[in-house]
Amino acid sequence: MEKEAIEKANERWNKIHNYYERENIKYDDWLDLFEKEIKKCEYPIIDLGCGSGNDTLYLIEKGKKVIPCDYSQKAIENIKNNFPELDKIECFDMTEGLPFEDNYTDIIIADLSIQYFSEKNTFKLLEEIKRVLKPNGMFIFRVNSVRDFNHGAGEGKEIEKHLYESEDGRYKRFFDEEDFEKFLSSWNKVFLNEETMGRYDLEKVLWRGAYRVNK
Repeated sequence: MEKEAIEKANERWNKIHNYYERENIKYDDWLDLFEKEIKKCEYPIIDLGCGSGNDTLYLIEKGKKVIPCDYSQKAIENIKNNFPELDKIECFDMTEGLPFEDNYTDIIIADLSIQYFSEKNTFKLLEEIKRVLKPNGMFIFRVNSVRDFNHGAGEGKEIEKHLYESEDGRYKRFFDEEDFEKFLSSWNKVFLNEETMGRYDLEKVLWRGAYRVNK
């Protein structure tokens, strides 16, 4: 069932990422809080679930090497067209592992992209992120809040606690503080805050967080 949900989500994202140009890509300032860590990172920063390239563009403008990654083939096509200066771009299903060697980089970011999976695969993905990060490396992310009612919190069939299946068969997870204690208990918390974002037509409630790998 989860594989079907992932494929349905991929179909939707391929439609959303049909085509756009670089000058239309916009980003917000959510990564500014971690500017010090980003500035001193000497390795390519992995952008998991890069989508339209919001954070990829932000990091490029900060002078950083970036590896954008997504499961949507259309998103990756757009990234290749809009960012020809990039050396490496990856298209893959995160539930099948990350195509990077152990201790590859100091920073991995995931902006609203790790919230679509079962508990089992969420744990699996976080272990993969931990594997790819260097000792004391940082995972920086944003995820849905359980109070994100404008964007589906509590809607649909509850598959697991806080994981819902939409009418068209996609999965979407929402987080509260207990979820972070569960999923990231083996990590060292640097920052975690529930906040709002105005990127969409309706206000979105989400969590912004940063955790260091403990290995």
